[in-house]
Amino acid sequence: MLCLAFCITELNVGGAEGVMCELAVRLFERGHSVVVYSLQPRPAGFSFALRLEAAGIPVKFLNINGIFSLPAGLFRLRKLLIEQSPDVFVSFMFHANFLGRLAAYFAGINHVVSCIRVAEHSAGWHLFLDKLTSGFVEKYICVSDSVAEFSKTTGGLPEQKISVIRNGIATTLEIKNENEIKNENENENSNKIIFVGRLDYQKGVDWLIQTLPAWLGKLDGWEFLIVGDGILRNKLTSQIDVSLRNRVKILGWRKDAEALIAESKILLLSSRWEGMPNVILQAMNAAKPIVATNAEGVKELLGNNAEIQTCQFGDTELFAKKILDFANNPTLSKKIGQENRMRIITEFSIDKMIQNYEQLLIELNS
Repeated sequence: MLCLAFCITELNVGGAEGVMCELAVRLFERGHSVVVYSLQPRPAGFSFALRLEAAGIPVKFLNINGIFSLPAGLFRLRKLLIEQSPDVFVSFMFHANFLGRLAAYFAGINHVVSCIRVAEHSAGWHLFLDKLTSGFVEKYICVSDSVAEFSKTTGGLPEQKISVIRNGIATTLEIKNENEIKNENENENSNKIIFVGRLDYQKGVDWLIQTLPAWLGKLDGWEFLIVGDGILRNKLTSQIDVSLRNRVKILGWRKDAEALIAESKILLLSSRWEGMPNVILQAMNAAKPIVATNAEGVKELLGNNAEIQTCQFGDTELFAKKILDFANNPTLSKKIGQENRMRIITEFSIDKMIQNYEQLLIELNS
């Protein structure tokens, strides 16, 4: 069994945080020793720290909340890693990847793994620092083929150090039939379309709001739910067309986001760039059709049904057409939703993801 150290920037609710949490918990349940380190202080309210601690996993908060607290946090992480002496150090998200690999190097840890969750198009200095410190990393785990290609060609990371392990999601072993899905997940009288994600530039919600008249304006009796929070929230509210404001609900962050997806008819994703969006996994698992931009990882998730569910970012006409096609054709919507769910069960189970990580970590330490 392995002694593992997981390091992440913070433990608020998010895609990378959720994957790291599930990985830590399930490897712990398989008999491995696990400690989780969070660079930032303990989040207020609900967070993944609660799930980790409930599973019996120690969680150490380094309380880095700005540049002046960085040296002390880095020194403490090094000290804690020396005390733990893990076989493998695994980090998630840029700040934890960069600072974590430095601490691990100075703690004398032989096996250092950095997990790359997104193709970073906006912060070139992230790519520069990753490349600069690539000698401290034994293996990069990218979340999708497109992120791996980006990391190699744009990020300049060594190809021989890059592996791909795709996200997975907890699901049942059997395929549910249409009636079971309808009874469990749908309100037939509830015509809702949903977006779930951070309200920031990467997620493209500014463009998404601009598309509303092209599709929501043509769907009488339908509502659009925006689940998430972020720096653009107030600006987005003011940008919604006056004639549609009573049919657009910005709900903020919701603990029951997956249930809201299950109660909706279509999931939208408008991202400028991604890695492998967990929200698409959630929608596919709930047997929902998706209309998404061709951000990194999306086509890998959707497989043969990618063309019918994707378009280029900024193509308002095609984006709206695909939404209207699903909204106005329940038969097509259910067919694509069922095929999405079948793909999740066969290709993206949580057990498959855990097995791939476990095998790679064991091989590194052998």
